[in-house]
Amino acid sequence: MSRDLTIDLRSDTVTRPTVEMRRAIADAEVGDDVFGEDPTVNRLQERVADMMDKEAALFVPSGSMANQTAIRAQTQPGDEIIAHGDSHIYHYEGGAPFALSGCSIRFLSGAGGLFTAEQVADAVRPPDSHFPRTRLVVIENTHNRGGGTIWSLDAIREIRTVADEHGLSMHMDGARLMNACVATGHSPADYAQSFDTVSTCFSKGLGAPVGSAVAGSREVIGRVHRFRKMFGGGMRQAGHLAAAAVYALDHHVERLADDHANARRFATALADIPGFIVDVEAVETNIVYVDLSSDVCSARDFCDRVGAKGVRILPVAPHRIRAVTHLDVSTADIDRAVHVILQSFRA
Repeated sequence: MSRDLTIDLRSDTVTRPTVEMRRAIADAEVGDDVFGEDPTVNRLQERVADMMDKEAALFVPSGSMANQTAIRAQTQPGDEIIAHGDSHIYHYEGGAPFALSGCSIRFLSGAGGLFTAEQVADAVRPPDSHFPRTRLVVIENTHNRGGGTIWSLDAIREIRTVADEHGLSMHMDGARLMNACVATGHSPADYAQSFDTVSTCFSKGLGAPVGSAVAGSREVIGRVHRFRKMFGGGMRQAGHLAAAAVYALDHHVERLADDHANARRFATALADIPGFIVDVEAVETNIVYVDLSSDVCSARDFCDRVGAKGVRILPVAPHRIRAVTHLDVSTADIDRAVHVILQSFRA
């Protein structure tokens, strides 16, 4: 249970460092990372590169910066990105592909944030000066707005084949990549193999306070490094933050299975409540979307009602809510949250 007795299911970004992680932060060996002299940052970067089976990796302040530096490093202004219409890079990163890289996005559709190799092939622009140049395919794994859905390795490999045929680069927004790995048993390197760059986040389910990383070839990560500086992401004694990420990789990956079980438990319980529409089988990791029938109330009103009783849930559409399980939410918290929702619904 959260330390203030509030059960916060709005996002896995709300996690707070454990006592042990705080100790690792306090004890971290540090240096000036802009000079490349922070030993803890360097160890983290080497670890991420090895974990992804890439030549290099770079520690950055946020998942958005990880994605946007990777995009900028692999495109030129006027290029076009192929991505799902529900992608994080479009909805939640402040218009950055357009503003920072000068790129347009060609949107694909598909259930759960997934699309096919055939769709990618159809979306590639012909070589004509009238059109933007198709340059990059972005895949989000797991997919946030899709409900924490997981991409299959086969689907990714098929898209890689199309990308190679058309000379495209590929980037994976792997903010919740570790959730996909724990759920499937595949390694990060298994997923990263088909991508030129991969981002991953330490401050969501892994529970670190700050930070993401981008992995790829030395040449591309060299460009990512330049754009990190350009976008204002150069940090000095960042080893304290990197130490939290190292601790998270050491201690908080396998336990993501508990979050997945809690999400399924929550979805199953709510699916039994009249007026609540939940696709339990679609809950693959730690994200649950719930639709409220119009005779219940609006999502905002319902979230206000349960929030007043100590359960925080996010309204994402007029009659849709999102709940995300994480390190700070136990099975007992899930059961209490369900009890509060039942009481609120019956009131």
